[in-house]
Amino acid sequence: METWRIRTDDGEGHLELNTFRPAPEAAPAAARPAATGPLSAPAEGTPDPAAGTGVVVVHGTLVTAALYRPFARSLTRLLGRPVHCYNRRGRAGSSPQPADYSAATEVADLATVLRQTGSTDVVAHSYGGFVALQAARSVPLRRLVTYDAAVSLAGNLTSRWRPELERSVAAGELDRAWAHLVQGLETAGPVSKLPLGALRMLSILSARTTLGAEMRELLPTAVAEMRAVLAADAELADFASITTPTLMLTGGWSPDYFADTGRQLAAAVPAIEFAVVPGQLHEGPLRPGNRRLALMVARFLLGAGTQARPGIRRRLRLGR
Repeated sequence: METWRIRTDDGEGHLELNTFRPAPEAAPAAARPAATGPLSAPAEGTPDPAAGTGVVVVHGTLVTAALYRPFARSLTRLLGRPVHCYNRRGRAGSSPQPADYSAATEVADLATVLRQTGSTDVVAHSYGGFVALQAARSVPLRRLVTYDAAVSLAGNLTSRWRPELERSVAAGELDRAWAHLVQGLETAGPVSKLPLGALRMLSILSARTTLGAEMRELLPTAVAEMRAVLAADAELADFASITTPTLMLTGGWSPDYFADTGRQLAAAVPAIEFAVVPGQLHEGPLRPGNRRLALMVARFLLGAGTQARPGIRRRLRLGR
């Protein structure tokens, strides 16, 4: 893994980027740049586009790009192409969210990452799927895959917003805030159905883990991101300009509203396909060893017009 720091186009910040490359036999040595050094000291600069047309992974809310590393490594092996995971603003080694943060901020940042990495394809999860679909309306992409894209259509996500979430964050009551977020979005599977008090206690317990503590720290970014989704509420016609071949996936055990959105967009926009991945929860891309999802994504990215190496084609057929 190589770690980079790239500057944002607005000149106000930077983004931390992790790059995963194919094994040596999958890419000529001359195309592979030297390692960037210790991960604690990211290199300034731009990943070398000559290393091969890349894929960019856009992460969801309350998490960092670090959780997507196993998924990115699987895609790199299956595709034989570089895969880049970047931390969106407000987390890890990237700049804070600006005061005027909006969906436009995220679209501009994604465009910067695509340009500076020489990437043409995007794989995006949850809030990242919202960002990617917004970008597809104006940014040239070759192929796009989303999983549980958090898109608001005709106000369908308005009821998911809990004003108590923002008030709790402002008051520093992060356990209560986390409970409202989970209960509103229902993205934690059966746990989301627990009473608010039980969810609050669960938050207190999870805060003792590294991941739980990190999620609590990211709650203020979740407020801004939820507001951005609602502010970008759209009608189906607003996505008619998308011509990028797009596959919208949802987990068989994900909240139903993700499937509803995917089906509506697929029915209205010719470039969009929709499919359910059986047995998958909302956190599908975050589960280490989730080969089924990685294979579905890789098959779509290796679609018409893409030449896969024989070894890659064989691994896709065999599912390993």
